[in-house]
Amino acid sequence: MKITFLLTSADTMGGTERAILTAAEAVAELHQVEVLSVFKTRSSGFFSTGGKLKIRNLVDNTGPVPRPVKGADLDDAVYRRLAAQPSELVDPAWERSFNRLSDLEVERALRDTDSDILVASTPALLALMVRVAPPSAITVCQDHRVSELRGVSGAPLLRFAPHLDALIALSEPTRAWFAETFGEYAPKLTVLGNALPDGYRPASSLETRTITLAGRMVAEKQIDHAIHAFDRVAAKHPQWRLRVLGDGPLLRKMRELASTVGAADQIQLVGSTQHMLEEWAQASVCLLTSRVEALPLVLAEAQAAGVPVVAYDCPNGPGEIVTPDVNGLLVPADDIEGLAEALDRMMSEDDTRHAFGAASLKAAARWSAPEVAAQWSELFQGLIADRDSGRLVAARRRRRALAESARGALGTVGAEPSRAVGSIDKVGQKAHEVRIEAQSGGTVMRASGHICQIADDLSPFDVMQANLDLTVDLLDELGIPYVMTRTTALRHSLAVAVEYREKLLRAINERYKDAPVYASLLDARGGTKANVLAAILDQYLPAAGSMAALRLFRPVTTTAGTMRLTGVYGCTVAFTTPNKDDARLLDVPGGTVYGATLPAAALTATATLEIGDRSYPTIEAFTKTLPTDVDFPVDVVYTWVDGNDPAWRERKNKALVELGLAPSETDGSSDDARFRNREELRYSLRSLDMYAPWIRTIHLVTDDQVPHWLDTDHPRVKVVSHREIFGDTGKLPSFNSHAIESRLHRIEGLAEHFLYFNDDVFIGRALGPDAFFLGTGQAKCFQSPTTVDPMEVQEGDEFAFIAAKNNRALLEREFGRSLANTFLHTPHALRKSVLAELDERFPDEVARTAKAQLRSETDLAIASSLHHYYGMFTGTSVAAPISSGFVNVGLRVQHPKLARLLSLRPNDVFCINDYHNADVSAEEQADILSVFLPSYFPVPSQYEKGSVRNKRLARG
Repeated sequence: MKITFLLTSADTMGGTERAILTAAEAVAELHQVEVLSVFKTRSSGFFSTGGKLKIRNLVDNTGPVPRPVKGADLDDAVYRRLAAQPSELVDPAWERSFNRLSDLEVERALRDTDSDILVASTPALLALMVRVAPPSAITVCQDHRVSELRGVSGAPLLRFAPHLDALIALSEPTRAWFAETFGEYAPKLTVLGNALPDGYRPASSLETRTITLAGRMVAEKQIDHAIHAFDRVAAKHPQWRLRVLGDGPLLRKMRELASTVGAADQIQLVGSTQHMLEEWAQASVCLLTSRVEALPLVLAEAQAAGVPVVAYDCPNGPGEIVTPDVNGLLVPADDIEGLAEALDRMMSEDDTRHAFGAASLKAAARWSAPEVAAQWSELFQGLIADRDSGRLVAARRRRRALAESARGALGTVGAEPSRAVGSIDKVGQKAHEVRIEAQSGGTVMRASGHICQIADDLSPFDVMQANLDLTVDLLDELGIPYVMTRTTALRHSLAVAVEYREKLLRAINERYKDAPVYASLLDARGGTKANVLAAILDQYLPAAGSMAALRLFRPVTTTAGTMRLTGVYGCTVAFTTPNKDDARLLDVPGGTVYGATLPAAALTATATLEIGDRSYPTIEAFTKTLPTDVDFPVDVVYTWVDGNDPAWRERKNKALVELGLAPSETDGSSDDARFRNREELRYSLRSLDMYAPWIRTIHLVTDDQVPHWLDTDHPRVKVVSHREIFGDTGKLPSFNSHAIESRLHRIEGLAEHFLYFNDDVFIGRALGPDAFFLGTGQAKCFQSPTTVDPMEVQEGDEFAFIAAKNNRALLEREFGRSLANTFLHTPHALRKSVLAELDERFPDEVARTAKAQLRSETDLAIASSLHHYYGMFTGTSVAAPISSGFVNVGLRVQHPKLARLLSLRPNDVFCINDYHNADVSAEEQADILSVFLPSYFPVPSQYEKGSVRNKRLARG
């Protein structure tokens, strides 16, 4: 048989071109094959086919005027005019490459073709093919992108699929979407993956310490995520490098980004290459950070070299190629921190990397050219048999009749009005957004791609509560039964039987058609397919069957637009469906803390959950306390000083003189900038109010100093004097943070579990208390890659490292273990009883620390280090990961990190500090922070006198 594969341009570098050329080469070993390339754009092809494959170009675009490759017997002016006219067969909105000249050449090539089978590789080529192919030709299409997420470029697929004889998906989820979307109009549907070129492939040793990412430098590949993730763990692995291969419009921007991160020397962006076999042989880990992939051939190529994969679990391909914890690691889409943790694991665990590599080599066998060629051949032979028996023509006639019948009733073919989940009517949505904004009276504004409610007094937890009530109020009004479920996410989730899905969607559309309310349309794994304005949600009703869940939300932004609270804080409604294997179970999209299913009988509300001032129906199982639940009170302790306070300076100078040291300038004239109060405490408290409202009491430990803006009458704020915690111990006044920290367990009324903050530490995004404590009561501690040298205390050592070495000597004496690392600059999760036990077990060492008015060579670092190591040895603390950022604002080279913090908000916690090696003046540092901190934390907290939240929450 003769097969013709259609490409827009066979000489272009791209995944579709590579996949089709490889498949055509493989099939050519069994059948007569040619590749029909509509446009010639280069003097030679990017991918070598070794001269074995016949490639026929139709339109030559390499010259000043596009001309037919054959039969170009007219003047240039004729061809110039034809090329300037839009295509009549391919709408420019579908694909811009085509024009009237390409229409004529494709029509001439296909109208009288003697090929048995024509295979289109894009929806646009499908539109061309089915319109001009002779009835004798069997028509097949294999789309090489995620069809359900194509948007407008997928329109010809929806319109002309009923005219095809076979439609090939690259993954099972896409095949299922085809079946659901087209229904009785569907042609023959099958899944057929890409092939790897045949021939010798060198295997990697996995010891090159190279992470390789190959892909076009375009937005959907999210190369910036790879750079940020690698940067977070690179310091821990100085011998590793990130090597990025590919060309494209964002190459320069990505190079600029790479040059600003701390790991700049370990990152290489080298452009495109034709030597990928060699690149994979030199790789130790394959990385993929795409927003969406159909079936990424680069992952199969990496596997064929025995290279394990770390990839975002994006729709749809990575999950079809990678078996998690067997031949690679899949990370939730857009989770940069999770990506960094996965890379860290692959770089740290040599045995795991090699085991995954061996499994990858085995898995790659299914992508071998002979294997895939046999699958193509089996499909083609079946289609030929159906054609020869007359079944193909009869089935084609039936589909076209049904399609035309629907066309008469609906104005188009049946599939077209069924808007796919993920295919947003952007024009219609924008029109409604403009209308809503115009009618709002200035209460909304556009931000982050949404129309947002303007509010300068709401926290993420307030917004989550509001979105829950937004959803529940509508369900109650409609009489739709629901139960609140529990998941591992902070946002709220409800379960609703699938039979109520369409009723709810219609009600959302009607109720909120004039409001800035959106619905995120979710797949079965909880992935977001599209964010749709409620006003146009009715357009998606025909595709509701592919919607496993939705997340309802009203976006919120501050007036300045620096804090935006959008879909991540929405309320999820999971549409439950009967489990296919067990009728007693219901599938819950996205799952719950009990897994992906629940007993059908259990989803009748028998209990309630109390959230805020409202009760919500649930089942008994979700009211139980789980091992991971932190149900004990957690306090916060700050140690704070205002270095600008003249009285404090006078006390310090008096102590210096008594110790035989030179006093500082009492008026601060020569050193005022160094001690300038930059109000970090104000913004650290804002971070608590925004992102950790579960804190019970905030204890501010000071030398009888109080910030002028702090509401000391707030019921959750207690100001604690040094005199209260030192009592008859230590020595006051104390200017030694180690000494003050040694007394924290003596704070009256302090909870057993508390977080110790310096005022330059901030919570960066919404967290639960389980970020810092286990439900069993153990405190989490977060080790730093920063090491402590193995030498004894030496002259010139910084006091922080002297204290670390003193800690080490103590631990070696008691436990026979030696510490090598410090801990991150994060909130320190502490237990009062452990601090008291340290005081009792090491009375002399702790007493010396408490008595040192200034930092001393005998100090212990108790709260920031000794507690953690002692807790790990005694079972009261556990080492754990956290997403942590650190910016030395005194170094100009680190200032770009502030912009990334503000734009990406990637960290659970972060610290902004400055060291003695600053190259930025104190005045400039203060100016920078005076812009950054109010931008990151724009909402005045309930702890600030006179703020809206203070009046509402502290005063009722």
